[in-house]
Amino acid sequence: MPSDFLAEMRWRGLLHQVTHEEALAKHLAGGVRRAYAGFDPTADSLTIGNLVGIMALARWQRCGHTPVALMGGGTGQIGDPSGKSAERQLMTRDRIAANVERIRKIFEPLLDFSAKASNRAVMVDNVEWLGKLSYLDALLDIGKHFSVNMMIQKDSVRERLHNRDQGISYTEFSYMILQSYDFLHLFREMSVTVQMGGSDQWGNIVGGCDLIRRVVEAPGNESYGITWPLVTKADGGKFGKTESGAIWLTAERTSPYAFYQFWLNAADADAVRFLKTFTILPRERIDELEVAHAADPAKRAAQRALAPHMTELLHGPTERDAAEAAAAALFSGDVASLSKKVLEEVMAEIPSSQHDKSLLGAGLPLVDLLPLTTLVKSKREAKEFLANGSVTVNGKKAGAEDKVTTADLLHGETIALRRGKKSWHVTRWA
Repeated sequence: MPSDFLAEMRWRGLLHQVTHEEALAKHLAGGVRRAYAGFDPTADSLTIGNLVGIMALARWQRCGHTPVALMGGGTGQIGDPSGKSAERQLMTRDRIAANVERIRKIFEPLLDFSAKASNRAVMVDNVEWLGKLSYLDALLDIGKHFSVNMMIQKDSVRERLHNRDQGISYTEFSYMILQSYDFLHLFREMSVTVQMGGSDQWGNIVGGCDLIRRVVEAPGNESYGITWPLVTKADGGKFGKTESGAIWLTAERTSPYAFYQFWLNAADADAVRFLKTFTILPRERIDELEVAHAADPAKRAAQRALAPHMTELLHGPTERDAAEAAAAALFSGDVASLSKKVLEEVMAEIPSSQHDKSLLGAGLPLVDLLPLTTLVKSKREAKEFLANGSVTVNGKKAGAEDKVTTADLLHGETIALRRGKKSWHVTRWA
């Protein structure tokens, strides 16, 4: 018997809006049901914000139901105007298809697609049916069920209509109709009865439910919608954004180490909420962490559980171990033990400078090198910090008379300098 998905989502703070909640609860208790959430393939990866939807599908499956991940290969060519201030650049079908293929890999560690699973996950691409839909069919079979008066009342459309500089094209205006048709198609062909999405998708989701009600004869035309609140940070900053840009869900875009650090650096006010929103840790464990976090936030119990859990979830145990080892090395200063790949990841966000390797031939005094970095402003400062033992080279304490040579190069090209416990500078030699 499926477990209570709605109760799980409510406890995690992820139940924002529900259509006909009492009827939906009875529907879910009556057997294995199918729900879908859509993902926009306008890049070759998804960002950390998409993880809320992926994890909602994972929770749906863990509660005994069948998740359907919809790739918007068709709608992605148009773009949802929700939350957008201007129309997106149109993309070719080939580019969208390539993006969809790469995005598939993100879901594999999180959803069970194996044939042995009775409620195995399904992935579909809406270009498969939207690509075959003629313009005339769209007008006659779908468009006639939508009121333009209702569509222009949607916040995202109304804002764009009233902004003369931006406006909205008929193409983007049609997005709601196509997303609604997705729900109708999946309802008919795959018995999908629930659509899930962020709160900004409420209008589109309700539009799909309404289309099913109008087109499919009752009884048997029950469909439902669920939304979760959009994730924000306690300080008002945008979730998933760092100084270096967006946090992506593939290692090619965001390294496992940077992914680990993102969670480790979560603000105290956000950490427990992120545990509930993103992890698959059980309620009992999260309750324990919440108590420990409240008792002594300085120990960062929530963040120290969050970072390895999320890194293993997305990138596997090997990358989690490497990220933890890298974080420990950066804290201790012992970076010489790191592999070239991990060292590059660790040093990616650290101030750096390029130097001529020939300068190392006879040995370059640190008192001359340090002023060329961000660690000191002058030779006088360099001598002072070296004299009091504040400077390390690749984790080893250096003195006022020390030099760096080719023997100090890590992987033949890098020397990592640190002043004090937190100020790093990486020098690269070629």
